[in-house]
Amino acid sequence: MSEFLKFAWEVLSKIVYNLAALAVSLWELLVAGWKDYFGIFLSYFPTLGLTGKILSILLMVILVAIAALAVFLVVRTIVIRIRLKHDKVDNAELYREIGRLNRQVLDLIDEKNKVLALKVNAMGGTEHIPYMGASALTEDVIPSVGNVTGIPRKDGTVANAEIVVQNASLNSIDGAESGETNRFPKLTLVDQRYADFVEPVFDDEVTLEQLVDNYRRFACSQMHLYYTEEIIRRFVAGMASSKLLILEGISGTGKTSLPYSFSRFLDNPATMISVQPSYRDRTELLGYFNEFSKRFNETEFLRALYEAGYREEPSIIVLDEMNLARIEYYFAEMLSVLEMPSQDEWVLDLVPTAWPGDPKHLFDGKIRVPNSIWFVGTANNDDSTFTITDKVYDRAMPIELNERADAFECDPQSSCRITSQHLEQMFAQAKRDYPISRETEEKLQKLDNYLQTRFKLAFGNRIIKQMHDFIPVYVACGGTELDGMDYIVARKVLKKLESMNVTFVRDEIRSLIEYIEKVFGKANMPDSKAYLTRIQNIF
Repeated sequence: MSEFLKFAWEVLSKIVYNLAALAVSLWELLVAGWKDYFGIFLSYFPTLGLTGKILSILLMVILVAIAALAVFLVVRTIVIRIRLKHDKVDNAELYREIGRLNRQVLDLIDEKNKVLALKVNAMGGTEHIPYMGASALTEDVIPSVGNVTGIPRKDGTVANAEIVVQNASLNSIDGAESGETNRFPKLTLVDQRYADFVEPVFDDEVTLEQLVDNYRRFACSQMHLYYTEEIIRRFVAGMASSKLLILEGISGTGKTSLPYSFSRFLDNPATMISVQPSYRDRTELLGYFNEFSKRFNETEFLRALYEAGYREEPSIIVLDEMNLARIEYYFAEMLSVLEMPSQDEWVLDLVPTAWPGDPKHLFDGKIRVPNSIWFVGTANNDDSTFTITDKVYDRAMPIELNERADAFECDPQSSCRITSQHLEQMFAQAKRDYPISRETEEKLQKLDNYLQTRFKLAFGNRIIKQMHDFIPVYVACGGTELDGMDYIVARKVLKKLESMNVTFVRDEIRSLIEYIEKVFGKANMPDSKAYLTRIQNIF
């Protein structure tokens, strides 16, 4: 035994000696040895040539860098180990905090579901909805799939909180007994409201000129709003040329009140949609299907679009401050649909498939855009808004309101009930009665040739069609052919000059004004000449 102890002592002492020697060597290598290193360097440096001196300095720099890196790695490793040890100590408290936050989320979901159930019960009744009790979770339990849903664990037991989460199957409002899921409650209410609806008596004898005059007096006598006959003519003619109208101008000129009062005049008040800067896509207007609740998040825009299918009167949806967000983003699908030549193609997809209990006027999860609806957007041009792109302008009819009309006195005027079909018939009749004259078309062709030659700017097919829709209706409303032509040219064609080269346009505008006076006469085309002058002054 003594021999073994002697053996063990010698072996262990040798190991300790070597470890100590290693520590001393590392100390000498990284710290204490630098005195010797620099001593050798200084003794040899004076005797070295230029190349040797450079190489010796470079060698010392490399050695210092290696030593510094080694020290840095050691220190960093120590710091990381200390932090990890500290994190392990705090993990338990972190997990407890996560558990508390998750319980709060579940409690909020409970409260929301209870409020939803109360609303649905108030509308017609539904089955009792069982709720999870998030408060049943103890302080130390972190909510998970298992303990929230009550799914058994592998050992066959159930998580400590026996909670059952059920999808609230909100049954159809017109009867829970049917068992049919109602995922469109707002649209279903529209169906109920119009189930026994009796159409009013319509005045389908009114003419376009009478419509303009009666509305002007209605706005004055009933709503104390004042508009010039010119603005109203442009508005009505704009409805004949596009389903999207854009009202532009300074604040306080009646951009929002014009479509609202016009819809009141037609006894079918407009739906007002306040566009938000956060609008990014179609879901902002149409809503979306919630896979969790199995309900469609309906918007007021969707409800108004659906209700318009029940109404014979023209329906108007106002997109107030429409350029607070990019129109070509959130309104893109609607712009594309309205471009379809056949109204049978004016269809928007809402959900992939049809369900029992869906609203009556939905088919295969789709909704039709009725021909009786118009969209009117108001726009301000300031730093808080986006520029309306040519894509939108080409498809819309812009109407500029920059002046307030003078107040006037008139006799009281009641509302006017007309059908959208009669309105479309009046538009069609105006095209037959007041087609664009050959003389005006020849002048328009000359202007087109000039713009193509000097500005590389042409009348597109869409603009030509809008002219043939706008001008006859404008004339039927009491205007003149040249004034209607003037407005279209100014707002639809010359506006494109704003996006062209500034210097080039500035130098050519004077010649363009002179050419317009030569072709159309000095007394004609005042809007176009005023618009060109304004552009010239801006440039």
